[in-house]
Formats: sequence, structure tokens, C-alpha cells
Amino acid sequence: MYIKYLLVAVMAASPVAAMELERGPITNLPLPRYVTMKASEGNARRGPDTSHRVDWVFTRRDLPLRVTAEYEHWRRVEDAEGQGGWMHYALLSGVRSVLVQGDMVQMHNAPDAGSSVAALLERGVIAHLRACQIDWCRLEVDSARGWVEKRHIWGVSADEEF
Repeated sequence: MYIKYLLVAVMAASPVAAMELERGPITNLPLPRYVTMKASEGNARRGPDTSHRVDWVFTRRDLPLRVTAEYEHWRRVEDAEGQGGWMHYALLSGVRSVLVQGDMVQMHNAPDAGSSVAALLERGVIAHLRACQIDWCRLEVDSARGWVEKRHIWGVSADEEF
């Protein structure tokens, strides 16, 4: 009883602490978390088994997806538009990528809006995620590398830094 009360008190006191307590029952990794499509095509099913109907088919390798639940070898995922379902874990990778959300987003040479522009990224471009600060992330697209403001990408949490 005391542990249950303590958990409720911590969750009520700090939403950040509550989020840190949520871990996947299979992997013990945080939920939600971001992964990418390892395959060039993957079925998202209504439930965590091949007997369930396919609701959605993802067709872009390296597409960032958010894992929201786990069950045995299955992960419930969703894309930037909220579409998704249950996918087998073998179709997913822990390598990180992001999806560009704005039109002609400037990729800078430094994490500063005043720095020179290395490239312009179109909406829907998938970029490999290399590092993140509080407001900026370092991306790589083909041979171009640079920094983009977090507000222009999907596939990384607002508070995530690495």
C-alpha cells in the first residue's frame, strides 16, 4: 500500500518523473520512444499477432516511428500523422532518424539561426539524427550535414538531448 501511495504521490508531484517511470515491460526501454523502419515495407496490424488484420502499410525505409506499447515480439507504433498499429520488432531499428515537417527548412552549419545555411530541406525528407541540444538537432541527409531547429522535425522529443 505504501509503495502504491508513493508512486501516485510522485506522479502527481511531477509529470516528468511520471514519464520517466514508464518503461516497456519487454525491453525495459522508455515509452514512448522513437525508432525507425529497418525494412522498406512493414505491416502495422490491428493487434500483436499475424492473425490480426493489417490496418496500415509503411513503405519508407528509415521512417521514424514512435513506440507506444510492447507485447512479446510486437511493438505498437505510430507515425507523424498518428497512423500505425502493431509491428513485429524485427522490422524496427534503434538507429534514429527524423522527418522534416516544414517546407524548405534551413539546415545551418552551426546550432544558431545566424550561421550560414548548409542546405534547404523539403517537407517529407528523412534525415539521420546525429545529435540534439535543447532547441537544435544535428542531421545528415545524403552528404549534407548541419543543424535544424527541433520545431521543424518529427522523431525526437522536445526535451531530448544527446
